[in-house]
Amino acid sequence: MRTDNSSTHKNTRSIEINRAMYGGFVLLCLYFFLTGSYQDAAVNLGIGLIFDPFDQTVRWENRPRWQRVWLIVHLLVMIGIVLLYWKTFGA
Repeated sequence: MRTDNSSTHKNTRSIEINRAMYGGFVLLCLYFFLTGSYQDAAVNLGIGLIFDPFDQTVRWENRPRWQRVWLIVHLLVMIGIVLLYWKTFGA
């Protein structure tokens, strides 16, 4: 009997693409933050959250605690950058 691994391969490929995109947006955020463009940094960090670097087929409740903490800290850092921008530039 032959098993179909195409869905597993597709899922693995999707995770790899999401991790690459997530990393790209995080690096863009770091660049913009270091150049003083806080608004662009926050936007890119927020877009990075769209590309969940972990297995998206796993429900939130079933994910390991460290993954949940990672994503919540990511969100809090983004909010912190937004608040820093508003405090600095009075937007």
